[in-house]
Amino acid sequence: MAEASLAELQDRIAYRFRNPELLQEALTHSSHVQERARGGRDNQLMEFLGDAVLNFVVTTHLVRTFPHFDEGELSQVRANLVSAPHLARVATLLNLGQYLRLGPAEERTGGREKSGILVDAVEALVAAVYCDGGLDSARALVENWILPRDLEQAVTNLAPTNYKGVLQEYLQARRRGPAEYKVVEESGLEHQKIFVVEVRVDETLTARGQGSSKKAAEQQAACHALGELRKRERSGD
Repeated sequence: MAEASLAELQDRIAYRFRNPELLQEALTHSSHVQERARGGRDNQLMEFLGDAVLNFVVTTHLVRTFPHFDEGELSQVRANLVSAPHLARVATLLNLGQYLRLGPAEERTGGREKSGILVDAVEALVAAVYCDGGLDSARALVENWILPRDLEQAVTNLAPTNYKGVLQEYLQARRRGPAEYKVVEESGLEHQKIFVVEVRVDETLTARGQGSSKKAAEQQAACHALGELRKRERSGD
């Protein structure tokens, strides 16, 4: 692969490798090594390591961002963020397919666009940055390219949890009245509206959420209210 192409990718991810061979290994599919009989290393070990690093970085970020989530909710969100469909979209944004080193047969069968190969390459890239620059560099790559910019907004879409239902069950179990939802703000064009919804629990708690639909805004508001209620319960308030 031409050095210019590798330089272009490094510019894209805003990381310059001290050892470019690590990047080359991350981009080398097993078919390249097997079919060209050149020896060398493919990216399978890198992919294995990258999967572990990615899960660790995403987990620590989620725990810091959503301290009120329980283990099940955190696991659900993390599973979506490290899922094959999400990582394949990341690979597309990075144009990662054009940098891959493939064997002739894999090249002929469209390997540069195969989801499985692209997902492995993303994980291998995370590992390569980790091996070359350490955890902070790998964390920067993950936060810039794999974690959504507005994570709180994205959680409503990524996690299938029905927070309105969970909140209702939480309140019923504690013999408290139902939550009340109200649209307090609308903005944007008719086909690109943003809704802000306020949820009220008794007279003791108010939380807000926003989204591109009333339903999404209500779910986010319920999520925030649930987190605050759990935090108060843990602290004894």
